[in-house]
Amino acid sequence: MLPRRYQPRATPANRRRQRLLTRLAIVAILAILFLILVWPGASLTSIVSLGLLSASDDLQLETVRYYDLSNVQGTARGWEREERILLCVPLRDAENHLPMFFSHLRNFTYPHHLIDLAFLVSDSKDRTLEVLSNNLEGLQADEDVKQPYGEISIIEKDFGQKVNQDVESRHGFAAQASRRKLMAQARNWLLSAALRPYHSWVYWRDVDVETAPFTILEDLMRHNKDVIVPNVWRPLPDWLGGEQPYDLNSWQESETALALADTLDEDAVIVEGYAEYATWRPHLAYLRDPYGDPDMEMEIDGVGGVSILAKARVFRSGVHFPAFSFEKHAETEGFGKMAKRMDYSVVGLPHYTIWHLYEPSVDDIKHMEEMEQERLAREKEEEEKAEKAKKVKEQFGDASSQWEKDKSDMQHLATEDKKSKQETKERQNAS
Repeated sequence: MLPRRYQPRATPANRRRQRLLTRLAIVAILAILFLILVWPGASLTSIVSLGLLSASDDLQLETVRYYDLSNVQGTARGWEREERILLCVPLRDAENHLPMFFSHLRNFTYPHHLIDLAFLVSDSKDRTLEVLSNNLEGLQADEDVKQPYGEISIIEKDFGQKVNQDVESRHGFAAQASRRKLMAQARNWLLSAALRPYHSWVYWRDVDVETAPFTILEDLMRHNKDVIVPNVWRPLPDWLGGEQPYDLNSWQESETALALADTLDEDAVIVEGYAEYATWRPHLAYLRDPYGDPDMEMEIDGVGGVSILAKARVFRSGVHFPAFSFEKHAETEGFGKMAKRMDYSVVGLPHYTIWHLYEPSVDDIKHMEEMEQERLAREKEEEEKAEKAKKVKEQFGDASSQWEKDKSDMQHLATEDKKSKQETKERQNAS
């Protein structure tokens, strides 16, 4: 026989309380289901907390930072959305160029507090680090509240760069492959050390750009491309033509270049602008029209490193500056090739021009020395002529003035003779 179980008799108050709790539970479940339908992307924690707690708050750890990388994709109007830019500047023996560079920094119109600066000082023998630090201190202590920049990083790392910094050594063909590979390492070290999860854009800028629009960041960003570069020219003395394309590393691929690449060793690096590699590629620099539309875009494969604006997600996805032969290219040209391989947009602006500092080559210097020697020879010849004329004048007198004197005397004698004859004739007539 089963034991009897007796339940306490329910009272009316208990029944009412149970019904109320049941109804509240049903309402809460329906409310949660409704919120899930309205905001399907919201987490359950956020829904239950009605949005008062975030994922990072739930962890209750002060050392944990939460970043949503979907918010740093980069847009066409980043200055309005307060998108942060990482400005990367590789430096080597740049002491003389830094004052000019900081004048550009002061004039940027993109909000300075949204720009973080990162400098890599490598293989320098001059006062680059000291001058850099002094200029940064002055910039950050400026009384104008719009001048100071965001986070600033100075990184020191030598790469054993043996090539001298004079224009002939840097641009000589023999040094190009090894030099480009070391420069690629420098860029990658700088980027990996400075890129933060909150950066939407990365801007690479050479320190020796002489002239560029103050609005260059907004101008390039407005195109909303993954990688974009301007055209880069340089001014020249009048006797050299006045101006010249400078950066030939921004180009479209050609069938000739692809065929050439197939004939080279796997470690070979093609460099533009040298007779050794005739690629017949369309260069961004040579397509410039001074009166053309500055917003006109041109799809390119290789990019030059003077001025590059790229979305940070390009680098986060694995695109970098190859310090090896990638499709027979290295550094910035290899970066362009790699970005295209990963289906990112890579464009150049043929009619939007910035100007690189003119640095005379060895041939230019020789020509200037020849011109100076010719000028000195002309001055010496003119001095010798003047000295010879002076001696002749001192020795023989002034021939022209003597002729004028003789002419005057002859005219005077002729007048006197005529006058005498007239008087004689008058006396004869009178007698």
